[in-house]
Amino acid sequence: MVAERAQAPRTASAYAVHMLRIDNSGAVNSAPDLKGQAILRDIDNGDLDMDGPQLRDVNVREKAISAAGAAFLSAVIVNPLDVAKTRLQAQAAGVDYNTVTWQQLPRHIEAVGFEKVISGGRCPPVCPRIGNAGVAPLCPPACFQYKSTFDVFSKVIRQEGFFRLWRGTNAALAIAVPTVGIYLPCYDILREKLEGSAAESAPRLKPYAPFVAGSVARSIACVVCGPLELARTRMQATREIRSGVKPPGVVAILRGVTSTVSSASGPLQGIRLMWTGVGAQLARDVPFSAICWGTLEPTRRYLIRIAGSDPSASTVMCANLSAGILAGSIAAAATCPLDVAKTRRQIEQDPSKVLTTRQTLQRIWRDTGVKGLFTGVGPRVARAGPSVAIVVSFYEVVKYFLGTTS
Repeated sequence: MVAERAQAPRTASAYAVHMLRIDNSGAVNSAPDLKGQAILRDIDNGDLDMDGPQLRDVNVREKAISAAGAAFLSAVIVNPLDVAKTRLQAQAAGVDYNTVTWQQLPRHIEAVGFEKVISGGRCPPVCPRIGNAGVAPLCPPACFQYKSTFDVFSKVIRQEGFFRLWRGTNAALAIAVPTVGIYLPCYDILREKLEGSAAESAPRLKPYAPFVAGSVARSIACVVCGPLELARTRMQATREIRSGVKPPGVVAILRGVTSTVSSASGPLQGIRLMWTGVGAQLARDVPFSAICWGTLEPTRRYLIRIAGSDPSASTVMCANLSAGILAGSIAAAATCPLDVAKTRRQIEQDPSKVLTTRQTLQRIWRDTGVKGLFTGVGPRVARAGPSVAIVVSFYEVVKYFLGTTS
């Protein structure tokens, strides 16, 4: 417990001023005071260096800009892990990866034998291609079976090229920028409102504000960006089978979704299909956000508190990164079964075969047990921890710099 009011850092640590405030109970809170009250108190008491950068209130538009920048950076860095996770989950679901079949082979190769052509059936260092450029790679079946995250990386690079690890990045950016641009500002505003109300009327409920704010904000973002999430998942699950022929992009995938509906069903049915899997996504992301923010906020406050009454900017940054990695990893592992269900629902091409989230989980449990429910948990955790850390830290840094500009 903090006995003394934390001193506002001076110019060298101005970032920490933005990050900290002291509430009425003396606990350190990671959010800035509403209307800059903490900053004003420090100025009145002579604790803040007036020669340093002075912070103003950051408005919703600037928070959205900060969040969008954080989302862009995170999406680009962690996309290969997202591709690995989706490929592993799609493979477990039995998705056809369009491997080369005997019917696709030239007759003279078929006569010699597939296994003899490909070094006894072992996956070669470089997958050769049949005939002219632009035809499918000639590989044994083992080349198309992924065993681990690193196996996905090596086989994607060998068969499709290094930059295919960033397959779906455009869709990821199209999702991440508006999603996080909606999500983080909504979370900030809701948490501040809930904590303010709880402090006045029900102090015991104040610790639960991050859970509620994170869940509500994530729900809004998921519904708004549902079609883009569907397109991204299908893009990452699809393997390139012909050199020089690009797999379908976001628009083509969404057109394909709506085209599966008969004219008798009407256009509204096609529009509804673009939100396929949004229920499973909400079932995954709402608990994820609740667990993530419920872990991140107290962890961040604890790390800053043990650093002393005058934490430096680097201390606050390290607290954000550490808390983000821990919270993101725990939340990702806990919600992995729901992520598997979401992936299976969204990669199903036939609308008549799409199951509910509960039915999907029951089928996975019946077919593969616990192992199936946690397919792809490694890359999911490896992606979520750094992603949350990057987003939270970058978001706060940009908010600080925007707050110091007039």
